[in-house]
Amino acid sequence: MRPGRAQPTHGRVRAAWTLALLTTLCAELTFTAVAVPSTWVLLPLLLVMYGAGVLLVREAVVRSGGGWPSLVLLGLAYQLSEDGLGLQALNSPDMYDAADWGLRALGINWTYWESQIGVHVVLSVLLPVMIADLLFPHLRGRAYLRGGGLTVTGVLAVLGVVGLRVFVSATEDSGYRTPLGWTLVYLVAIALLAWLALRVLPRRRPRNTVQSERRAPRPGVVGFVSLYLTMAFLTTLLPLGLDGDLLFGDAMSQPFRLIAAAMTAVPFAWLAARWRSAGNWTDRHRLWLIGGILISHTAFMMPGSWTSALIGLVTLALEILALRMLARRVPHLDTPPEPSPAR
Repeated sequence: MRPGRAQPTHGRVRAAWTLALLTTLCAELTFTAVAVPSTWVLLPLLLVMYGAGVLLVREAVVRSGGGWPSLVLLGLAYQLSEDGLGLQALNSPDMYDAADWGLRALGINWTYWESQIGVHVVLSVLLPVMIADLLFPHLRGRAYLRGGGLTVTGVLAVLGVVGLRVFVSATEDSGYRTPLGWTLVYLVAIALLAWLALRVLPRRRPRNTVQSERRAPRPGVVGFVSLYLTMAFLTTLLPLGLDGDLLFGDAMSQPFRLIAAAMTAVPFAWLAARWRSAGNWTDRHRLWLIGGILISHTAFMMPGSWTSALIGLVTLALEILALRMLARRVPHLDTPPEPSPAR
């Protein structure tokens, strides 16, 4: 498809399938599958869970007139549905050995929860949507699906959560059930986040988000900062390769790790939002931002074993190749967009 020749709604179905695949690749197949190659066996389930879930999130935000803040809130709701209701990993003392990674209190694996908020909001939701916008620029801010397709996507997203409970949680932690009280908390939190994302934030969306006097750094700087801060966030909370000891050992207490990781994630989010509103922000900046996060995300999994290191090197090479191909495909990378009122 050549974006310049496309009709306003041409390629909607292709864009929807692309987003579903990108979500699965970014979230799992460039991360977990580096250390656990058998993850590819779960590709059909992952496509339903990740693909349908994030496609539903994106469509709901677009139809409500929301922006990136709405995507973030629905990304939080999506993470609760997956890790809280589906995998039950937020509460289970045995699932993935997540309780051993850090602080566990009141029946919650807090360190695991914070790490997955960062991973899923960014890698499962924001990055795939950004890449889809680069591939299908004429569909930015437009719905991919009609009413029937949206209904099917919603049903598949629910089935994906059920599938995680039946095929993954029941296998990895047989017999465990999340306490009813926490299940109700998750359901209420999901409903509240959805209401804020789809009803409240769209009404408060600013008319113009581009400030011409603000300047973003060079794309290479954006890429390096995103790579460094992503690795800093992950290594603060999780053991490298999800195996072995934490990078800082006993130098940090478990509660302080949560604070230190938040002190990395929140300024990173603030920086990205500030850069995005700069007058010289272009698609080339977006590509470097995406690349830094993806490469750091994959590299984090490589120290687990020699197999992980080898698979990780191949994965990194493919990521860099894909980003270079995307850079050649996307037109006007160095041309800042004209400021326009937000829809």
